[in-house]
Amino acid sequence: MRLRLDLRVRPARSRGLIRPIGLASFCDVTLHLPWFAEARAKSRLLLCAPVCGSMAFATRQFVRKMTSSAARAAAIRHVTVIGGGLMGAGIAQVAAATGHTVVLVDTSEDILKKSATGIEGSLTRIAKKKFADKPEAGQEFVQKVLKNISTSTDAASAARTTDLVVEAIVENLKTKQELFSALDKVAPNHTIFASNTSSLPITDIASSTARLDRFGGLHFFNPVPMMKLVEVIKTSQTSQETFDTLVDFSRVLGKHPVLCKDTPGFIVNRLLVPYLMEALRLHERGHGSKEDIDVAMKLGAGYPMGPFELHDYVGLDTLKSIIDGWNKMEPENPLFAPSPLLNKLVAEGKLGKKTGEGFYKYK
Repeated sequence: MRLRLDLRVRPARSRGLIRPIGLASFCDVTLHLPWFAEARAKSRLLLCAPVCGSMAFATRQFVRKMTSSAARAAAIRHVTVIGGGLMGAGIAQVAAATGHTVVLVDTSEDILKKSATGIEGSLTRIAKKKFADKPEAGQEFVQKVLKNISTSTDAASAARTTDLVVEAIVENLKTKQELFSALDKVAPNHTIFASNTSSLPITDIASSTARLDRFGGLHFFNPVPMMKLVEVIKTSQTSQETFDTLVDFSRVLGKHPVLCKDTPGFIVNRLLVPYLMEALRLHERGHGSKEDIDVAMKLGAGYPMGPFELHDYVGLDTLKSIIDGWNKMEPENPLFAPSPLLNKLVAEGKLGKKTGEGFYKYK
């Protein structure tokens, strides 16, 4: 092989600069040396090897998956939350805090005002912790999130321009069906419907609409800004695209989504509610006071709250609604049998912490 290195210097074509020709010639020669040709041939064989091919395929699939996930997450920008209670306000807050424009809807202006005050208070507490050394930045954070939230008493109007409707109203099947039936007539075709129900079958709620493939469950946990879990419920007719979009949306909110089938109580409540009801029955039979049962579960099982404290925190009316619904679906199941004591307290308006009294009294 003849090697010729051109070490002359010639003027560059641009701005009269001088450039060395030898480097370019050297690189050209190097590409034709025997050792380089052998290395190049081996590298080509390596790249064609099954293992490397699998890695390349996996990489392409990963990039494609990440791109699709980002696209689905970006598809939801406008969110409508129906229900201005604790759950609805919490969902609105976390959606607004992650850059979504949110309309919080309720039939009562008073409830909406209370919700707005609660959201601002929650954001202020978060800001104090997150921006402990920068109070001005904390105030900016609060105001920025609040600007993303508006309120309305007109659900139909809000649904006309939204990408996602999340319902968080009373646990009553007929009420939910009537709501979604009305919204289905005005919402855009691409809009996804989701219910935050904790106990009712998503399939039954969705049956009132014509978008069974764009209907799923998003079950958040109280308090929404603090609790990381979201149960994403997929019915037999929920499309994979809808389900994936709801999962990605949950992740954007900073939550950890888990897949649930459309069964009574999904995962958490299917385990939790029978536990709470058995604590009630234990107390009703006179086998333990509520105080002793609570202490036993906290110190013996390491639970942060006893079952009766949790009753009051969740709301006795909520628990009664859940167990009544399950009892109708499976009347022969002893786990779903009603509790006389629970029914009595609810009838007396003693619903727990939110009313100042349940199993315990609150100031």
